[in-house]
Amino acid sequence: MYVTIVYATVKVDKTDAFKQACKMNHEQSLREPGNLRFDILQSSDDPTHFVFYEAYRTQQDAAAHKQTAHYLAWRDTVAEWMAEPRHGVVYQGLYPMLTE
Repeated sequence: MYVTIVYATVKVDKTDAFKQACKMNHEQSLREPGNLRFDILQSSDDPTHFVFYEAYRTQQDAAAHKQTAHYLAWRDTVAEWMAEPRHGVVYQGLYPMLTE
């Protein structure tokens, strides 16, 4: 399992718009081949902080996500809403173990 945890901080006045844009990306991402999870979390302490938990079967599946129309639209839509550049950390998912 190929997992990326993405951290994003948005401008205060763009928080609601960001959540709406993320909802659309989330719904389409769940339909992608190889997608296992696509969770979006908002901090309880600071509503401008978000975490994305993206789990794909393979690295190639995750790379394909970044070529989809919905991802590209989301990326371009939210680019100016970031308070700082978003960043992702890649992990190898261990458990649950995937069976082929």
